[in-house]
Amino acid sequence: MSITERLTRHLDTVTRKRGERGAPQVQVSAPGLEFSYGDAALPFHIASIGKVPTAVLVMQLVEAGEFSLETPVVGLLPVGTLGGLVAPARIATVTVGDLLAHEGGVADYFEGPVTAGATLLERVIAEPDRFWTPQDLLDFSRTHQTPAGPGFTYSDTGYVLLGLMLEHVTGRAFHELLHERVFTPLGMNNSYMLYRSEPVAGARRGARIAPVAGIAPVAPIAPFTLGKVEASTFRSVSCDWAGGGIVSTLGDLTRFSRALHGGELVSEASLARLTAVRNRFRRGIHYGTGMMELRFEEFFFLLRGLPRPTGHIGVLGTHMFYDAVNDAHIVMNFGGTTEMVRSFRTLIQIETELRRAARQSGR
Repeated sequence: MSITERLTRHLDTVTRKRGERGAPQVQVSAPGLEFSYGDAALPFHIASIGKVPTAVLVMQLVEAGEFSLETPVVGLLPVGTLGGLVAPARIATVTVGDLLAHEGGVADYFEGPVTAGATLLERVIAEPDRFWTPQDLLDFSRTHQTPAGPGFTYSDTGYVLLGLMLEHVTGRAFHELLHERVFTPLGMNNSYMLYRSEPVAGARRGARIAPVAGIAPVAPIAPFTLGKVEASTFRSVSCDWAGGGIVSTLGDLTRFSRALHGGELVSEASLARLTAVRNRFRRGIHYGTGMMELRFEEFFFLLRGLPRPTGHIGVLGTHMFYDAVNDAHIVMNFGGTTEMVRSFRTLIQIETELRRAARQSGR
């Protein structure tokens, strides 16, 4: 049985277990293998995979000499932006690199604890028609959270700050930077920022990329659930901005992953800085300066020997990883906050099958 047949059999079983959710979207691209499962053309919300393009934009400006990762971010943002988000004693010292690595002492507005009232996720579900601006997100954290302590604290708020920093330094809207520096050069014609821009492939006649608050999507995206609530049409998911507000496709993300690891977006040194592990996000998932590294042996000792791919996951069961051992790019969308375990089991199955195929071929 071929690797394609084995992966298909696995995913057929997964699809049956998912019931009404239907087939997940999966693509694996490696030498001698182009495997796709589910609706490859259907755009989906990539969630926190979007932190990687944000990190790429930051590194592009570092390479251009606009600032360094050691530059204090306070001087790159409008006056007063960090107030209430960072402990007063740290405001002057938090660097660009600190925010990329989630070491800036900033709370996480999306999943972090609140001092009182509903969490942001609860508000997203309760107020589906609300459009969230970056300032709304910072104000929520200032009002309902306290700054994080020293060390690693995963923070979507920190990536909102990075997005605002990019806008302040360049004079361009964040979504314009994405299109100009990433999507258009790579031919990612089906990628855009939900409620903020449009894909080239589906743009309305005469439409242009512009900072229009709450612009309606050109076409439906893959369904996804927050808990048990189907939320793919909620304007309130505009709460994901520079930390992951992108809609893309399997093909576009594979193209992005190839370009990133092929030196088309940032230098080899910059990529090494992004991927070099600094902290443990949770067991089996380690964090660098904008990207993750998976260590499957920490999930289960019998997985020792599998590669350690680099990339990122998203809360909706989305994955984008590069396995350097097998030169494999893996992109997946399982479309729900309750699908993370199932998505990781599939990723492990993919890596196991890649290892088996390599051994059979003598590589």
